[in-house]
Amino acid sequence: MKEWEVIFADQKGEPSRLLLHAEHIPSEEDAARAIRSHLFPVMDELDLNDFQDRAISPTARWLKEQSGVTITSIHEAP
Repeated sequence: MKEWEVIFADQKGEPSRLLLHAEHIPSEEDAARAIRSHLFPVMDELDLNDFQDRAISPTARWLKEQSGVTITSIHEAP
C-alpha cells in the first residue's frame, strides 16, 4: 500500500496534513471522510442523506459549508 498525503485548511484556515494508506490515490470524498473522522470523531457516522445523490462529494461539501475545512491537495507522500 502507498501512503498519500492530504493537505487541507482546517477550521482556523491553517494548513494541516493527514496521511492515508491506500493502493490508489484517494478520491476527494475518501479524503474528506478521513478528515472528518480525524477532526470530528463523534460525528464520524453523521447522516448526510440530505446531500446524497445531489452532491458529488457530500462529506467534502459538509466539511466546507459547516466547518470551513477545505482540501487543497492529495498526493503521494515522499
